Amino acid sequence: MTVGAPGSEVVLETSRLLLRPWRAAEAGVLRELWTERDPRVPPHRRIDKDGRPTVAELADAIRTNRMWSTGLLAVERTTSRDVIGYCGLVDSGRGSAGEPELAFELLRRVWCQGYATEAAVAVVEWARSSGHERLWATVWDWNTASRRVLAKVGFTETDREEVDAVHGTMLFTTRRL
Repeated sequence: MTVGAPGSEVVLETSRLLLRPWRAAEAGVLRELWTERDPRVPPHRRIDKDGRPTVAELADAIRTNRMWSTGLLAVERTTSRDVIGYCGLVDSGRGSAGEPELAFELLRRVWCQGYATEAAVAVVEWARSSGHERLWATVWDWNTASRRVLAKVGFTETDREEVDAVHGTMLFTTRRL
């Protein structure tokens, strides 16, 4: 794993992946992620009836660093140089102060190839080397694939959950570093 020097942009490298800042030209990948989301995902995280966010809006958000300043890195395959999703740390406010949340999402066409686990391991190691003592991750109870990834990288489910009658139950997981 390669990590940028303190104060520089974060770049993480694994045997198959490069995790790095987003480029505006990759907004189409983000739009594709939005279109693939499960219909049980809350509406504010899906494409709305007016087709928003658009590729142009997502590109602008990347360019102005509005959406990606939280530490979500583009996940790029090193052999094909294509971006397949994101993984990183966000300050969701769901965990304790100073304890970020691990977040990841990959395009459906690359599921079941170990990429999410590989990217998550790199981000967990980055968090440990950055001095974090614990990470959180939230996951819908129906999202068995993401629950498996979290378990593989050492997260355990807590007793905390948020029940939503429409979208399901949000489970809270944590991992000590």
